[in-house]
Amino acid sequence: MLVKLNINYKEYSLDIDPSTPLLWVLRDHLNLVGTKYGCGVAACGACVVHMDGEAVRSCVTKIQRAVGKKIVTIEGLSEDGNHPLQKAWKEVDVPQCGYCHSGQIMSAAVLLREIPNPTDEDIDNAMSGNICRCGTYIRIRKAIKLAAEFQKGKI
Repeated sequence: MLVKLNINYKEYSLDIDPSTPLLWVLRDHLNLVGTKYGCGVAACGACVVHMDGEAVRSCVTKIQRAVGKKIVTIEGLSEDGNHPLQKAWKEVDVPQCGYCHSGQIMSAAVLLREIPNPTDEDIDNAMSGNICRCGTYIRIRKAIKLAAEFQKGKI
């Protein structure tokens, strides 16, 4: 079946089973490999992308649900990798292994859009569904706060 998708501000037409998970369309059909496979059951957050501005788990989101929506992956968050969260992640040196961080950043982007000056509790609540096996949670929180300052133009 021909499926039309808007991913990272580009239009794609793919002949694909509409029940295919979005994650596999991104990775296997479009070579957008920044979004990671972690668990396959929406429990870890490694596969988070934005669908019409909301964070969704692409491993369990069927492609038919993405039709007519605007999908943004980590590759589409910023043309030059200069999004405030990406800058803050580098500044704080957040990643250890780095595997979960595209999902972490995508979840944090929704948080900062909704709550531009988040408290520790706001961050903990928003990020609770994202697992980091390396335990970089303190650095993640610090980077989110730094990104909030970048967004406000204070730094």
